[in-house]
Amino acid sequence: MAIWNLGSINADMVYTLPHLPQAGETLAATEFAQFLGGKGANMSVAAARAGAHVCHIGAVGPEGLWARDRLLEYGVDTRHIAQIDTPTGHAIVAVDQAGENQIILFPGANRAIHPDQVGQALSAASAGDILVMQNETNLQAETAKMGRQLGLRVAYAAAPFEAEAVQAVLPHLDLLFMNEVEADQLQEATGHAPDALGVADVIVTLGARGARHIHSPSGEVREVPALPVTPVDTTGAGDTFTGYVLAGLDRGMPMAQAMSQASRAAALMVTRHGTADVIPDLKEVQDARL
Repeated sequence: MAIWNLGSINADMVYTLPHLPQAGETLAATEFAQFLGGKGANMSVAAARAGAHVCHIGAVGPEGLWARDRLLEYGVDTRHIAQIDTPTGHAIVAVDQAGENQIILFPGANRAIHPDQVGQALSAASAGDILVMQNETNLQAETAKMGRQLGLRVAYAAAPFEAEAVQAVLPHLDLLFMNEVEADQLQEATGHAPDALGVADVIVTLGARGARHIHSPSGEVREVPALPVTPVDTTGAGDTFTGYVLAGLDRGMPMAQAMSQASRAAALMVTRHGTADVIPDLKEVQDARL
């Protein structure tokens, strides 16, 4: 089996600050680092490090080939990442002493993926493979529809949140990931609670309280607790969790087991500074004393 990820690829420029800036405030950063990032790249790396075969569908600009090479180093199949004229996406990430963050995102090449590129990639997919998307690329609804028609298990991470983007893909989804705030925003936009969206499996992440799985056909709700750690940087933790859940499901794990393993991976991730480059691999997650 395989995971197909229509996903963003970014250069993440991370600045450590004494506190997150107020409007009009100028702050001197105490540290700077650049990492491979983007919610799509993060999920691909996480799923690959969790043991899945991951095929990334995306685009980088002329200056972004290093990002494609880095994904390949981390075990991601990069044959469907195009090099185009539009600049590579990037993010400016501000992180405070408590590990909270603010992010400025430039989409760049992530919003210039060609439909033919997606079609050619998914022509190699097999029924039962997983297709995942986030709201950092173009072609989300079209790709979700194509995935459903091909018999793929279609998953969507509803971030960065836009109600219209989520509603456009909802009819084609099997699995939806949201955090607690996004779940409230989607309920306000649609008038439907997470268990009434028409999606078979909905996962709502709850931060330090863990995550909730709602199996809509049965009405069963399961809580998976978070592991107690001291965070230094929450950037990429949700993407790590999502990638690990999908990898677990792709490898045949029950949902509860996949989420439990993903919770360990996310807990380990928040103890590290960085994004895709520091996502833990499966052995680290299994061996970690958390």
